[in-house]
Amino acid sequence: MIFEGYNMTDEKMHHETKLESDIEQLENHIEHENEVLEELIDLEEWVKAQKKPCKAKHYRIRIDKDKFTVHVHEMTGKEILNLVHKTPENTLLYEKFRHGERKIINPDQIVEFHLCEVERFETLPSEQTEG
Repeated sequence: MIFEGYNMTDEKMHHETKLESDIEQLENHIEHENEVLEELIDLEEWVKAQKKPCKAKHYRIRIDKDKFTVHVHEMTGKEILNLVHKTPENTLLYEKFRHGERKIINPDQIVEFHLCEVERFETLPSEQTEG
C-alpha cells in the first residue's frame, strides 16, 4: 500500500539526524563526566589569583572570618548561613567579589561554586524593627 505524500527517504533522514544529535549529546555528557576535577579550590585564593572557575571535589569558602570546606558544587544562601549558625530571619548574606563589589544572596538562591567568582561571603544582621 502506498500513502500519498509519504516519502520513506525523508523519514530515514529525520531519524539519522536525530541519531546524530543523540550521539553528540552523549559524547558531550561523557566528556563532562570524565573531566578532571581539582582536589580542593580555596575560592578566595582562586579568585585573587584570577583563575577561572572550575569544578573541584571540595571547596574552601570564607564566611566572615571563618573558613569552611564543603563537598558540594552548590549551596543555597540558607545552607551557607547554617554553616555559621545563622538564619535568614535575622541575618543577611552577601557575596563579595574581587574588586569589593557586594551582592545580596537570597535564602533560596543557589550559589554555584564551580561557576562563581565570589571571593568570600559576609553576613550582617538584618535590620528588623518591631512596631
